Amino acid sequence: MLEEIRIDSLGVISSASAQFHEGLTVLTGETGAGKTMVVTSLHLLSGARADAGRVRLGADRAVVEGRFSTETASAQVTDEVEQVLESAGAQRDEDDSIIAVRTVNADGRSRAHLGGRSVPASVLSGFTDSLLTVHGQNDQLRLLRADRQLDALDRFAGESVSGPLKKYRAARAEWLAARTELIDRTERSRELAQEADRLQFGLQEIDAVAPEAGEDVTVANDVRRLGDLDSLRESAEYASGALSGDDAGEGLSVLHLLGEARSRLDAADDAVLTELVPRLNEALAVVTDVGADITSYLADLPSDPSALETLLNRQAELKGLTRKYAADVDGVIAWAEDARERLGKIDVSADALAELSARVDSTAVEVASAASKLTAARAKAAAKLAKAVSTELAGLAMGKAKLQLDLRTMAAGPNDSAPLIVDGKELHAGQSGVDEVEFKLSAHDGAQALPISKSASGGELSRVMLALEVVLAGSDKGATMVFDEVDAGVGGRAAVEVGRRLGRLARTHQVIVVTHLPQVAAFADTHLVVNKADGKRGAANSGVKSLSASERVVELARMLAGLDDTETGRAHAEELLATARADREN
Repeated sequence: MLEEIRIDSLGVISSASAQFHEGLTVLTGETGAGKTMVVTSLHLLSGARADAGRVRLGADRAVVEGRFSTETASAQVTDEVEQVLESAGAQRDEDDSIIAVRTVNADGRSRAHLGGRSVPASVLSGFTDSLLTVHGQNDQLRLLRADRQLDALDRFAGESVSGPLKKYRAARAEWLAARTELIDRTERSRELAQEADRLQFGLQEIDAVAPEAGEDVTVANDVRRLGDLDSLRESAEYASGALSGDDAGEGLSVLHLLGEARSRLDAADDAVLTELVPRLNEALAVVTDVGADITSYLADLPSDPSALETLLNRQAELKGLTRKYAADVDGVIAWAEDARERLGKIDVSADALAELSARVDSTAVEVASAASKLTAARAKAAAKLAKAVSTELAGLAMGKAKLQLDLRTMAAGPNDSAPLIVDGKELHAGQSGVDEVEFKLSAHDGAQALPISKSASGGELSRVMLALEVVLAGSDKGATMVFDEVDAGVGGRAAVEVGRRLGRLARTHQVIVVTHLPQVAAFADTHLVVNKADGKRGAANSGVKSLSASERVVELARMLAGLDDTETGRAHAEELLATARADREN
């Protein structure tokens, strides 16, 4: 619920604060005093677009601060709030409340804060979505639109419609994806066939060469070595003969000389010389190992004169691939893998198209079935909503009026991108189903039901809107409901009924109402008045004050055609309060 609000430099309000409690709170005041600014401030806390024109003349910025509590909220609402706070890194205050702030600069820029953290305005919207529902005069007018009426029906229906709607949307997404793929393949069949031929040719060429990973590097190294084969062999043979001696036994090898040196030192009768013998042994071992490695190297050198030619041919094949498909052999192998995967997706054979067409048909049947179930669920909810609103209208002094919900399917137009056959009819399958709804009102028995925008006077339309809002409140997530002059155009006994209905609604919701009717204000649990006074340099300045019991009598008398200074007016005001008090006690 909303516990407190503070407003600085917004419209005619220089600085004002107000505390809110459970039950029904009304805001009254003279015309132009700034009552609507309170609703505007709540719109700003709900993430609405900032309007620099709302900043008080001469001020640099307007600031709205709201304090919210989840102490009386449901577990679901509390969980939703916690998710928003956690994702934004916001913190609760010491008393476990949450503070939201919106700042609007005179140049039009705005900033939002939640729980001490700077956040986008959209985060404020997500936060207040579970806690606050503002029903301004513009919100009522939006309910006259067909799409908003369908949203209202779905909101009233709750899970009975949201479940089928979710299944419909999932089936529709699968159907549209398959349908788009079929159209794409059919229209691009020649292009795709050419692409498939190109990929298949490339794969055949690569498979014929059958390159191995890193083979181009290995072959290049082998080619370089074979190009210097004679000089390499000569160097290796010379080194081998120098270390181990040649087959002819000519000359003295390194091994022979090292052996002679070791024998002489070992035979010497001198400790210094004999200590050198182990080091000669190490030298002999090293020379022996190197000689063996050179012998192995000579054995591995190719003796076939055509080996170089074979490698050069292989290198030419590999270079032919790298010129066409990638910079190296590893890239060629990767291209082949991608080509095989792509070929599997662009199968344009008759069998592939037939299989895809069958999938489109089967998913279309699933969508049609889901659409029928959704329509049936909405039809049941529409009857219940019409009955509930008609009952509310009876309690609002419109006892003969009946609301009717005209639920019908939408026929597919001549240029419909995705028509759907449902129960033998070609329909438009939109994101929200194949249905559209129109709210109609029959003002009295025997009267023709007409769209509510055409069949009701200003006062009747306000009561129809209030009845709708009251019924929808049962399925609303908002713990706090704000109504801005929902009683416009209403008077007399109907005004009393409006106040009584708002008072009953306040038993289950925190309700805040901006009103100009004393009959409505009398039902308030808390009465706030917005006073306007002339400030410095003639600028108007408004503040918000909570009224005591005696002050309420004076304010209600003022609202009764300005009778605040007469005994008759005060007596009438006290009578209104007594009537409202008796109603709350029942």
